[in-house]
Amino acid sequence: MKASQSRQNPAEWEESLPLHPQTARDLPTGRYQFHKERLMAHIEQDRQQDQGVTAAGRTRPKARGLRLRPAFTLPVVALALAGAVIAGTVMTGPGAGPGALATGPALTTQLGSATTNDVPQLLDRLSLVAAEGARSAVGPGQYIYIESQSSNTFVQTVDDKSSLASYTLHRRQTWRSADGAKGWLIDPAVNDSPKGETLSLPDEKGNPFEASLNGPSYDYLTKLTTDPDALLAKIYKETAGQGNTPDQQAFTTIGDLLAESYPPAALYPALFRAAARIPGVVVVDDARDAIGRSGVAVARLDETSGIREEWIFDKNTHVFLGVRTVQVKQVTEEGVVIEPGVVRFTSAVTARAIVDGMKQTPGHGG
Repeated sequence: MKASQSRQNPAEWEESLPLHPQTARDLPTGRYQFHKERLMAHIEQDRQQDQGVTAAGRTRPKARGLRLRPAFTLPVVALALAGAVIAGTVMTGPGAGPGALATGPALTTQLGSATTNDVPQLLDRLSLVAAEGARSAVGPGQYIYIESQSSNTFVQTVDDKSSLASYTLHRRQTWRSADGAKGWLIDPAVNDSPKGETLSLPDEKGNPFEASLNGPSYDYLTKLTTDPDALLAKIYKETAGQGNTPDQQAFTTIGDLLAESYPPAALYPALFRAAARIPGVVVVDDARDAIGRSGVAVARLDETSGIREEWIFDKNTHVFLGVRTVQVKQVTEEGVVIEPGVVRFTSAVTARAIVDGMKQTPGHGG
């Protein structure tokens, strides 16, 4: 039996609330399914022109119809695939993937209504909250720790029968040094070992780490302009040719930076102001992250793939909760009809902090 999967990927800044029981409808659908960060870093270094990978772990084909943006994972950690399908490219692999994650029915959700009426006001509030929040710099020898819960949906073929399936919600942990050259990943969707794997570079071929918008380090982010217009212009220029449209790719790139990087204090509010300048951005009043937390979302619909990417924030505090991509228009992928409401990918950030050592978690030693 063989399965074929199609996927598309402060000193202590706690962005999480206690984990809520997961519900089937809040889980994800095939975003960036098996991403392999080290491989992604290598691809980024080679600067391949035919595909771009988000820090969030999604592969973005240059000229394909279906593109799944976020996964939520990440700018600080450039992810890559390790055995699934993206935008129509089929990769086969046994069972539930690298980490042998269990699968279940496709995750679905109620589609929240979208409006353009409150976009400037919401993004302005988000930028103000971001500017007021405390955010410590990453010091020598310290690491950025990010923990999330994520899942995705994909087309699975067993005994010549294809259907949609979703991975169980699982924890993902990453550590990255300020320069991005040292890191560690624990993610059952990527690695069988519960101990995880190194993300430290140079890689086995001797390629040094070179930060970019698709695979940024903290040090790289500190050097970016904080002028919203100049920042957006840089994003458009450096992601040219990626994604289905320049506007959608710009939105995706900013979303990746929010999901799994640690934007410096000056840059953080600038990201929201830059997003406000992207055409087609909407507000979704009711959206839920991977662990069921309800919030308001800044979103944008990719007209080509019919997928809406949502950045979810707490309605009261405006703290970032997570990201998800939801099918809004019906499509057929690998012979399977994907209806509106299917969650392609979902992720909830449960912790983001600066720690003093690799594999150390907030409040604990290594």
